[in-house]
Amino acid sequence: MSKQAGLGDHLYIGGFDASGDIGSVNRIGGGPAVLDVTAINKAAMERIGGLRDGGIDYTSFFNPGVGGAHEKLSLLPTADVLMTYVRGATLGGPVACCIAKQLNYDGTRGDDGAFTFAGSTQSSAGSGLEWCQGLTAGQRTDTTATDGDTLDLLTGPTAFGLQAYLHVFALTGTSVTVTIEESADGVAWDPAAGGAFTAATGVTTQRLETARDQEVQRYLRATTSGAFTNAVIAVAVNRNEVETRF
Repeated sequence: MSKQAGLGDHLYIGGFDASGDIGSVNRIGGGPAVLDVTAINKAAMERIGGLRDGGIDYTSFFNPGVGGAHEKLSLLPTADVLMTYVRGATLGGPVACCIAKQLNYDGTRGDDGAFTFAGSTQSSAGSGLEWCQGLTAGQRTDTTATDGDTLDLLTGPTAFGLQAYLHVFALTGTSVTVTIEESADGVAWDPAAGGAFTAATGVTTQRLETARDQEVQRYLRATTSGAFTNAVIAVAVNRNEVETRF
């Protein structure tokens, strides 16, 4: 794949598509803390990985309209929110996900008249920031039960489980259930064990993780079922290539 710029990206915050009001994403960071375990008989540093951390920071334009960023972000919720940065909004494209606390919403009025807000988040829920792949090409709108497009992970199976993230942006109907299905050949499909999100009855976000020693096949897709006539969703998945603990 050739080098890319950051054009056509999206930022989802807790089931809200903030993309149209975001001027920049200033930090997409995370990883394990570095613990110093250097013994006195060593001539160089020894380090091991510690707790995971992460966060996604952004600058937002001022949009006080109904459904705009100010209405959503100025609430400063104390509960966790799912932050999702989508690079290019393509099936299988890079997606950064982090369950986080929104720390601030700080306004700046520049001398040129610009009015922007800075938002910072810090990971919570013990999972840190994860780089995933899009199991939907950005947002997907289903009007009936749907088998999503196939994501080919190119190799498989692996034996270390997966994590997945879901945004439900809009729902008309009673509920929608999003399930991750897997296949060894891209033809015969089965639900991945532990890969069904809880049925959503409105705008919501969720994270799931399967068993840590679970086999995951080469091909994945996101399916929907339930009693609905319109469901707007986005799904991202991270299949672990090595043993992973949270």
